[in-house]
Amino acid sequence: MVPDAEPPPPAPAVPVAARGGRLLALDAARGVVILLMAVDHSSGEFNAGRLITDGVFLFKPGTPLPPAQFFTRWITHLCAPTFVFLAGVSLALSIARRRARGVSAWDIDRHLLARGLIIMAAEIVPSTFWMEPGHYLFQVLYAIGSSYLCMIALRRLPAPVLAALALAELVCGEAITHALGAGSPGTSLLAALLFTGGPRDHLIIAYPTLPWLAIMLFGYAWGERLRRETKAPALHPARLAGAGAALLALFVVLRGLNGYGNMGLPREGGSVVQWLHVSKYPPSITYVALELGIMALLIALLARAGERRPFSLASPLLVFGQTSMFFYLLHIPLLALLAHALGVYHALGIGAAFGFAAVAALVLFPLCRWYRTFKATHPASLARFF
Repeated sequence: MVPDAEPPPPAPAVPVAARGGRLLALDAARGVVILLMAVDHSSGEFNAGRLITDGVFLFKPGTPLPPAQFFTRWITHLCAPTFVFLAGVSLALSIARRRARGVSAWDIDRHLLARGLIIMAAEIVPSTFWMEPGHYLFQVLYAIGSSYLCMIALRRLPAPVLAALALAELVCGEAITHALGAGSPGTSLLAALLFTGGPRDHLIIAYPTLPWLAIMLFGYAWGERLRRETKAPALHPARLAGAGAALLALFVVLRGLNGYGNMGLPREGGSVVQWLHVSKYPPSITYVALELGIMALLIALLARAGERRPFSLASPLLVFGQTSMFFYLLHIPLLALLAHALGVYHALGIGAAFGFAAVAALVLFPLCRWYRTFKATHPASLARFF
């Protein structure tokens, strides 16, 4: 889940590059993936056949991967990389706006520190509803919050250096992860928090910091490029589509070689399911290339659509995209409480996963619309951290 971007003042419609440098196609992309995330979390509450086989320590070789269940899970793989990447983009643009207003480096650091710690602390919400008492789950909020803390220092480096560091982590991360023992309960707590993820006693670190920080760094570097454009920032759909195609080509090559780059989760055949069965826990090169490639194509498509027909701020995609963390923190307890109140926890099928995700979106839409207005009219409130 990515922290929400600050919404512009209400207006009937705005172009893709809106007033104040807003890039509404990015908000729309957040809206798409937050709805996909709702499907995954709804599946976790209602779908008895839900698959979680997205890492070497989660998958036992030879385990069947029924296509319907697999793709219900797989379509949601796009969510976390998109949220984290766009968090990096938003961070670069928001820091530039703060500097332009004369905000000191210390005040920017202090804001990043507070926001990172608050976002990490917000992990208590999903843990409360997903874990037994005394057990804790560190997921995407931990990854984003801890990455923000790292950005206090890293933001001072040039964008090309940040991109190079991200690439180095992505390339070397698999070797480091295997050396430390991916998912092993014997791994040190520090190594698990930073590198490997996986279970450790009563703590599950599903999103270790460094692999996800690399994705944020890629986003931050792209955000720096956007803000340096001489005119208002523009997304350049053709360039995005080219980048997306290149990333998908890298995925095909590495997945085809079926060796390094797959985080120890090889293909067990030539089916489409086996090609797409990549490691998210922790993220492999093939996972990152595949999901960021799809993300780039999605943003290019949305940017092109916005050029042809300006986005309306009443669009559900923009409402959810501009209040994504608010939606995230509300939809988890809503779905969990519904499943237990109706007595159907893990008792239904794929249709229920999609159906109850739609229910959550319908219920929370007016609340998200209200929250967007509240944030815009109360810029100094605690809402700025969410």
